[in-house]
Amino acid sequence: MRGRSKTWLSVITLAGALAASLQHGSAQAASTVSPGVLSQVTDFGPNPTNLNMYVYVPRFLAPRPALLVAIHYCTGTAQALYSGYAHDFVTAADQYGYIIIFPEATRSGQCFDVYSPQALARNGGSDPQGIMSMVSWVEAHYPIDTTRIFAMGVSSGAMMTNVLLAEYPDVFAAGTAFMGVPYGCFATGSSTNTWNSQCASGQIIKTPQQWGDLARSAYPGYAGPYPRIQLWHGTNDTTLNYANLGEEVKQWTNLHGLSTTPTFSDSPVSGWTRNRYGSASLQPPVEAISVAGAGHVLPQAGMDAYSIAFLGLNQSSPPSPSPSPSPSPSPSPSPSPSPSPSPSPTPSPSPSPSPSPVVGVACAASLQVTSQWPGGFTANVTVTNTGSV
Repeated sequence: MRGRSKTWLSVITLAGALAASLQHGSAQAASTVSPGVLSQVTDFGPNPTNLNMYVYVPRFLAPRPALLVAIHYCTGTAQALYSGYAHDFVTAADQYGYIIIFPEATRSGQCFDVYSPQALARNGGSDPQGIMSMVSWVEAHYPIDTTRIFAMGVSSGAMMTNVLLAEYPDVFAAGTAFMGVPYGCFATGSSTNTWNSQCASGQIIKTPQQWGDLARSAYPGYAGPYPRIQLWHGTNDTTLNYANLGEEVKQWTNLHGLSTTPTFSDSPVSGWTRNRYGSASLQPPVEAISVAGAGHVLPQAGMDAYSIAFLGLNQSSPPSPSPSPSPSPSPSPSPSPSPSPSPSPTPSPSPSPSPSPVVGVACAASLQVTSQWPGGFTANVTVTNTGSV
């Protein structure tokens, strides 16, 4: 005996319409970025100094992935940093499911602009603005946890890390600078004068208040908290003098309202002196690590792991690859979970068991997409009871 035909109409919002979209962003991003390899992205937004953008997206993302901006040294390239100093960050991205942006300078010498008036003002143009366009592009194409955006850099990239954290304290949660200088130390007053010998040689000395005020001038009127920062320097650095580490500490402790007297000191590795300011925890507001006898050659083996822990990049894991599902008699797709709005990363929900089939009932289903956006769509799903079988 056939039952009466019944139709149920529901509007279902799917945050990631396809499994591929959930793992690798929208179709546009997926067509641009190949998961598991360093990929170039073009037309990513305002880019006053013609930087190149490269991005690494692991094959399996965390449900709400963190984002790291990894910035190379003078004469460096995105590929060189990816394969070299940042290799451990890439390996950790595969383990913990976060995304890495690799900006690439294209000017002669391939240093980043941390010296011009344009570079030292929020949204003032030059390299920082191009890098922020890269961040915005990734945010638009992937379900980034915007409370977990970080920067790390080496030499010129470390100087840019200081600049980004000072200019965009509302964007970055923390940063690691290997062999850098304070924000504003390298200023030359010109976009053509690219080297500040006084700063490089450690001859620019200021009080903590002076350094703090200089950094606050990058974003006038900002009254919120500043990012945490981890600072590394070799005591025998003759390219960017070791004295710059002490000046960075002055600047960032002042921005955090802290004393320049360490709260905690230890030597986690022979030859390292680690000072923490404001907290003895693993993630203090400011952490400075001196490496005895080291020149301009950081990071060295094992250092990236300390940076990854300081930044908190090891606090989430991507979902394990799921086996292919068995065919299910259920006619309607289960909605994919929307990314959690919580600022803390949340583990992927365990998949619910498929409902047992209802014996003796046959259904038909149709789906009509009504609107679509990067990462999801809205659709009308019509399920009709066609009677018993």
